[in-house]
Amino acid sequence: MRNIVFEFSRITEQGALAAYKLIGRHDKNKADDAAVKAMRYMMNILDFDGEIVIGEGEMDEAPMLYIGEKVGKGGMRLDIAVDPIDGTKLVSEGKNNGVCVLAAAEKGLILKAPDMYMEKLAVSEGAKDAINLDLPLKDNLINIAKALGKDFSDLTVAILDRERHHKAIELMKSLNIKVYTSGEGDIVMGLLACMPFSDIDVLYGIGGAPEGVLLATAIRALGGNMEGRLVPYNQVYPKDDNCFELAEIEAKRCAEIGVEIGKKLIIDDLIRGDDFIFSLTGITNGELLQGVRRNGTMATTETLLIRGKSQTIRIIKSTHLLNKKDDYLLDLLL
Repeated sequence: MRNIVFEFSRITEQGALAAYKLIGRHDKNKADDAAVKAMRYMMNILDFDGEIVIGEGEMDEAPMLYIGEKVGKGGMRLDIAVDPIDGTKLVSEGKNNGVCVLAAAEKGLILKAPDMYMEKLAVSEGAKDAINLDLPLKDNLINIAKALGKDFSDLTVAILDRERHHKAIELMKSLNIKVYTSGEGDIVMGLLACMPFSDIDVLYGIGGAPEGVLLATAIRALGGNMEGRLVPYNQVYPKDDNCFELAEIEAKRCAEIGVEIGKKLIIDDLIRGDDFIFSLTGITNGELLQGVRRNGTMATTETLLIRGKSQTIRIIKSTHLLNKKDDYLLDLLL
């Protein structure tokens, strides 16, 4: 995959550039659709034989990048995981940390996680041996703090600001732990937990399973650790009228792909090897990357590009002349 590493950064760059036009427009579906169209176009002009194993829906839900969709012109056989916008609401409202994300791997390496919820616990290399989702959260926090040589008062945990997390947040506050909350975007928060320049030490909480698998690929290359556990819909939203019906659908999907709901998944379950590429491009500004900047027909992007096998990590700043793009992209970008 070494020869095509940079091609994958082009995919997320074009997705981010397409979404830029919809920043602050308060229409997250249009923003997502623009990113999808740009990413699909870019994948289909590149020389690989890809299959979407983590996407945004099933085959009958096109135009999303759907699970099972074939992409690429032909060549090396790859599994593709995509999140055209992690943080669609962030982008639609002009808030920080909206990103375009993709992972590509040798066939069979990426867990084919269904579109459901996942409990996640992610840490940097310094605490990689200190986590165990089978233990209570408090025990994990004690072990993480000890591994990092920190008091609770110096520990920072990132978590999505959701009702389902209120008990966990109250627990951490009672322990004098600093709690970083965000409405969306746990991929970025998880990556920040593994970055030496970040104050975040831990990502915890229940978010999307597809995002969890994408995050695990990057964390593996960054030397950190992550564990996950699939959580049924009725446990996340027990007050919803159709929660048990949706949970039954999830259970059937999990049975079809051989993944057990409620079982702890270690990082080797989420991404089963090192022959992968991870690319993430900023759409809006954030703590990890600068968002798209544009002046007329000139734009700049910042991309985090990781090759798993060599653990090479690049931050790429690119300048784009939008009026020089392919005709199909012109309508999306200008």
